[in-house]
Amino acid sequence: MLMNVMDDNFKTDILDYSGVSLVDFWAPWCAPCRMLGPIIEELAADYGDNAQVAKLNVDDNQDTARQYGVMSIPTMVIFKDGEEVDRLVGVMPKEQIAERLDKWIA
Repeated sequence: MLMNVMDDNFKTDILDYSGVSLVDFWAPWCAPCRMLGPIIEELAADYGDNAQVAKLNVDDNQDTARQYGVMSIPTMVIFKDGEEVDRLVGVMPKEQIAERLDKWIA
């Protein structure tokens, strides 16, 4: 299930989560982000209980975007047990994102 996270629930939903999370930092005006959107939705459905997939709107949640040094969007950050373990920038094929995500799922 695709989650929407914000500044006020990022710690609880992502950093305190025991397991793997993929967070898509995006904005509604960003054309590449809109291209990536359906891929993120598919990944959320594909991974189910194996990993949580979330989106964070950088316009509405600038504190978290700044905290993680997100300079360009889309940026996808993979967290494991609340720690950043990988980062992908730009639009890429679903298979490539899945391959990077799979590395962190035990």
